[in-house]
Amino acid sequence: MNFEMDFISGDTKKCLLAVSLPMVAAMFLNMAYNLVDSLWIGNLMGETAYAALTGSTPLILILNSIAMGATNGISILLSQAVGARDQDKAESIVTTSLIVSILFSLGVTVLLEILLKPILTALKTPAETYGMAYDYLSIYLLGYLSVYLYCYFTAVLRSFGNTMFQVAAMLICTVLNAVLDPLFIQWMGFRGAAAATLLSQSLCLVFMLFYLWKKKLFAVRLFAFRRSWIVPLFAKGIPSAFQQSIPAISTSFLTSLVSGYGISAIAAYGITGKLETILFYPAMALNMVLTAVVGQCVGAKRSDRAKDYIRAALLYGGVLLAVLSVLVVLSARRLSGLFIDSEEAAEIVRTYFLIIGAGYILNTVTNCFLGAVNGMGKPMKSLFCMVFYYLIVRMPLAWALSGAGCGLNGIWCAVLISHIAAAAVACFVGRRELKGKERRDEKDITAAK
Repeated sequence: MNFEMDFISGDTKKCLLAVSLPMVAAMFLNMAYNLVDSLWIGNLMGETAYAALTGSTPLILILNSIAMGATNGISILLSQAVGARDQDKAESIVTTSLIVSILFSLGVTVLLEILLKPILTALKTPAETYGMAYDYLSIYLLGYLSVYLYCYFTAVLRSFGNTMFQVAAMLICTVLNAVLDPLFIQWMGFRGAAAATLLSQSLCLVFMLFYLWKKKLFAVRLFAFRRSWIVPLFAKGIPSAFQQSIPAISTSFLTSLVSGYGISAIAAYGITGKLETILFYPAMALNMVLTAVVGQCVGAKRSDRAKDYIRAALLYGGVLLAVLSVLVVLSARRLSGLFIDSEEAAEIVRTYFLIIGAGYILNTVTNCFLGAVNGMGKPMKSLFCMVFYYLIVRMPLAWALSGAGCGLNGIWCAVLISHIAAAAVACFVGRRELKGKERRDEKDITAAK
């Protein structure tokens, strides 16, 4: 077992940058990957096809969030084992979690293929886009095993301090999707975009498996499988999966609200979702990085190092998001035109970012603290925070303001208010957990003496 980066004794800022920059780059490549479908569909097939893609997006977001969240839960246990330099424990976690991941992702694929029509009906998919959304998702779901295992292996690599490969994998996947999309759309129509995504994801997984075989960073041995790890894996993975999925559930709910305002509104909301990835992905990257980094610090009983990493992440993330937020807010209307030629949709997109723009810096603060809380082995507390400001604040408030006659702007205001509530709660919980960990480390050190 090779340790890629020493988070315990290395320079805090340099280590954080070394592991965060590739992760942020990979997230932006993931953003480009997701934008490819949108740009080709919007420009080649028009507003209705783009609205169909928007109607498909909530389910895709939920599935991707489950994959990222559940595998991030694995990273909590694995990074702590790596921090403690326990090779046998790390190998048994890797082997057990891989087998569980394969079985789980296959089960989800079969279940959703069976229930796809009722799900689209529950999401209030408009009749004009229902058939196209079904065609797209029925093909996309076939690639969920590849999506899940990609997230799994990147989480494992992240636990060892390796984030560089994720950049290469996403670059290959993005280029493949960009090249294949127009070809498959011309050949198969709307379904071709899903087929191109399926093929690019599968090839990306093959590339990743070849890299892992050559790198030999860790070993997967069947005799290392331990049934005793299954319960801890689910105990960490389920809260993390729900934590990552709650924003997607919120997006699904808001999409159903926006659907009542017409095709242009649905298309515009889809565009805002794509552009928001520019502002959300750096925060998500810091969340995942801090889960692994703080996990290693916890495993080594160095809560002082964890505090240093959190401070550095808040500084770097805050500055980056301030710059990106200004750029997106100022250019939102022009960026909308890249997807579809619609003045009505462009105005909705512009208003959306004018209202919500300040919330993205707060979202970075939220993600930094929740990533640290996850790394301290407390994903359930992060989950409770997410439930509070998404399910208790955002969704009911959006419904109330929309129903009270505030229209789309009322929904957007609810999103901003939830960002403010999120940052306040996450900051409180994160600081409290860190202080508690410091006290426990001091007791352990005193007892050892």
